[in-house]
Amino acid sequence: MNRFRAKPKESSGKLVLSSRHALGVLFLVTAMSLIALRLPARAAKPDTNESRAAFLEVYKVLTSPRCQNCHPAGDEPLQGDDSHVHLQNVKRGKDGHGVYGMRCDTCHQLQNLPGEHMPPGNPKWALPMPGQKMVFVGRSPAELCRQLKDPKQNGGRTLAELLDHVANDDLVGWSWNPGDGRTLPPLSRVETAAEMKVWVEGGAACPE
Repeated sequence: MNRFRAKPKESSGKLVLSSRHALGVLFLVTAMSLIALRLPARAAKPDTNESRAAFLEVYKVLTSPRCQNCHPAGDEPLQGDDSHVHLQNVKRGKDGHGVYGMRCDTCHQLQNLPGEHMPPGNPKWALPMPGQKMVFVGRSPAELCRQLKDPKQNGGRTLAELLDHVANDDLVGWSWNPGDGRTLPPLSRVETAAEMKVWVEGGAACPE
C-alpha cells in the first residue's frame, strides 16, 4: 500500500515561504516609514536674504555701547552708555593695554568691582592691537559686514572662528555681564550667536 501513498506537494511549502518573506518585507517597509515620519526634517540652508537679515540683528549688538566702546575709531577707548571718550586720557598703547603709567590693569581688575559704574574687569581687558583696530564705531552695516569677513581686519579669523569668538570668548562674554549701571546689548549672547550662525551659513551676505 505504501507505494500508492501520495507524495506531499512541494509547491505548498514554497508558497508558505514566499508569504512569510512578503510579510517580512512589508513589516520592514512599514517600520522604516514610521521612523522616517518621526525624524525631524532637515532644516534648509539659510538663503542670502536670511543671511543679510541676520547680520542686521548682529549689527545692533556690535554697535551697542558694550561692544563698540572697545572698538573705537581712534586710540581712546569709550565708556558709558553714551559712549563718551574715556576719562583720564587713556590711550590704546602699542599692545592695546594702555601706555606706561596708565595701563588698563591699573583700574580694570580680573572681574567687575562691586557697585554702580565701578570699573569693569576681565583678565583679558584691552583694546584691539593698533595694527588691527577692528573699528565698530561709525561703520555702516555694509562696511562692518565686509570688515568682519576680511582676515586682514578681523584678527586673521575665518568665519567659523569669528562665530566661535562671539559665542565663546571670555572677554566678549563680558558684554552680557558688564556690572551694575550698564545696559546690556539688545540680544542675549545665545541669540547673537544664533543670528551670526545664520549669517555665516547663508554665505555671510552683506547688506547693500
